[in-house]
Amino acid sequence: MDNKEPQITGLMPAAGKATRLSSIPCSKEILPVGFSKKPDGPSLRVAAAYLLDSFDEAEADQAYIITRKGKWDIPQYFGTGPHRNCPLAYIFTEPTAGTHHTLDLAYHFVKEGIVLLGFPDILFKPKNAFIRLLEKQQQSGADVVLGLFEANNPSGADMVDLHSDGSLRKIVIKPNKTNLKYTWVIAVWNYVFSNFLHEFVDGKAEKYAKKLGREVYIGDVIQHALEYGLAIETVLFPDGKYTDIGTMPDFRRVWEYGF
Repeated sequence: MDNKEPQITGLMPAAGKATRLSSIPCSKEILPVGFSKKPDGPSLRVAAAYLLDSFDEAEADQAYIITRKGKWDIPQYFGTGPHRNCPLAYIFTEPTAGTHHTLDLAYHFVKEGIVLLGFPDILFKPKNAFIRLLEKQQQSGADVVLGLFEANNPSGADMVDLHSDGSLRKIVIKPNKTNLKYTWVIAVWNYVFSNFLHEFVDGKAEKYAKKLGREVYIGDVIQHALEYGLAIETVLFPDGKYTDIGTMPDFRRVWEYGF
């Protein structure tokens, strides 16, 4: 009997066009957002490096950046990645219908393992947050575990409604008004959700988009999985913080005040 631990893979969707930012000289994933301290002096630190560091902190076996053709500056900058124990590879695609389609392109690489999902333009602390999610997933056997942070901008986020035990009641996408306090920023899931996502993209995504009357977000797919009966748990980071640098005001704020 094979008792081998499932492979842990970090996924970074990076197929967007950075339309929320004004003209920038490179892909937003490699925009400098600060400096790292090194023995020979400070060096520039780019946006996606934060997420790659978190994948490595969680001892991921592999990481993939899923990006679109034309963003060749990303692999040129990162190469095989900054971490020896978490090699970095790339999946290139034509423009996709949304993050759910982008993530599903990695299906055949992750369908039997554990996935860590983060976004290159969302910086978060603590750096070891994925470890907490992995522990929760292992203890609970949940199909999905969401990392929750207090929302900076509820009207632009996936807000979460929780049961008293911390499990997920509902995801509310970009509400105009809400009393909800937390949003999910990172996620961990197992093969059950990978299969669910693959089947959704393959057969339901277009109909679901018509039903919603808007673009489908990965939060919609997680909500649909909840309604379908998948087990979804959460981990709250009351002292954590995150910043979305996908808009110019937030990007400027990180440069001026650090993260």
